[in-house]
Amino acid sequence: MQEKIKVYEEKMVKSYEVLLDEYASIRAGRANPHVLDKLRVDYYGTPTPLQQVANVSVPEPRMILIQPWERKLIKDIEKAILTSDLGINPNNDGNAIRLVFPELTEERRKELAKDVKKKGEGVKVAVRNIRRDANDAIKKMEKAGEISEDDQAEGEEKIQKITDKMIEKIDKAVEAKTKEIMTV
Repeated sequence: MQEKIKVYEEKMVKSYEVLLDEYASIRAGRANPHVLDKLRVDYYGTPTPLQQVANVSVPEPRMILIQPWERKLIKDIEKAILTSDLGINPNNDGNAIRLVFPELTEERRKELAKDVKKKGEGVKVAVRNIRRDANDAIKKMEKAGEISEDDQAEGEEKIQKITDKMIEKIDKAVEAKTKEIMTV
């Protein structure tokens, strides 16, 4: 039964990690190189992650500097940024590309904070669904005579503790990202 509980716990942790990845790609007014993580550049006919064809740095709080290792990639990187959902116009000086992040308006901050909460709620629902699946599996094991009623109760209690811990982590992540977004 411990193995089953471990499997469900890993599913919950994966859900949490997906949320953190989504939060990393949300622009909070500061330059965060993770907003470029999903960006692919056409490199000799192959869609390649930007980090594999260029050096990405943050020289100033509101600027990302992209220095391609091959100068001819500048146009492809620029095109990838323009066709992405970043909503930022790249500045190309022939050697590097600069992405300047504008100050977020109060209205946009509130929108982003709502989005952060919504994503957090979605992951909480996923975690609760995993808890339900785990409890169902434990009940089936008890019905099949694989475990005793006491083991069933103990298993369900462990799953509940894991769920509570994950919900708490999600709430903290939501709170931290909301605070980051609302900080001017």
